Amino acid sequence: MEGFEYRNPYAAPAAQVVSAPVDHDDGLEPADRGRRLLAYLIDCGIYFAAMLPAVIGALRFKPERGIGALGGSLILFSLVCIIALFVYWCVLMHRDGQSIGKRVMGMRIVRTDGSRASLRRMLVLRYFVPGLVGAIPYVGWAFSLANPLWIFGEERRCLHDLFCDTMVVNA
Repeated sequence: MEGFEYRNPYAAPAAQVVSAPVDHDDGLEPADRGRRLLAYLIDCGIYFAAMLPAVIGALRFKPERGIGALGGSLILFSLVCIIALFVYWCVLMHRDGQSIGKRVMGMRIVRTDGSRASLRRMLVLRYFVPGLVGAIPYVGWAFSLANPLWIFGEERRCLHDLFCDTMVVNA
């Protein structure tokens, strides 16, 4: 039978996948993965330092005598520090698209078209939604693992960057 080509209906599809080239002609160079990690660690260190007095105050708790005046004041001081850091973080994010760690490492968050990302977009889509998905039982751990690992793609964007349509670039 000439002209007849046998096709196995149970064979796996054989599509050619061609990735689109990453274009950086707009001057937006994605930040290095290592620098992003260092910026994240700097931010974590600052928040850890702000929470340390609360941890010390909580460790002073004894059921028979209560938390005590010193422990209560340490927890209150830590709470004030965390609120102040959050307000400062919101100001930096709104104004420059930078956290303290990103500022130190010379990076900023922008939309993929290069425009400034709004604070509301970042709070809701970049932080709240991934946190909510990460809290889903049995699914959240997989998402929380995949989210930062997505940075190893060509675009160097995590899943929260894809949700928010943002990217971290060199400032």
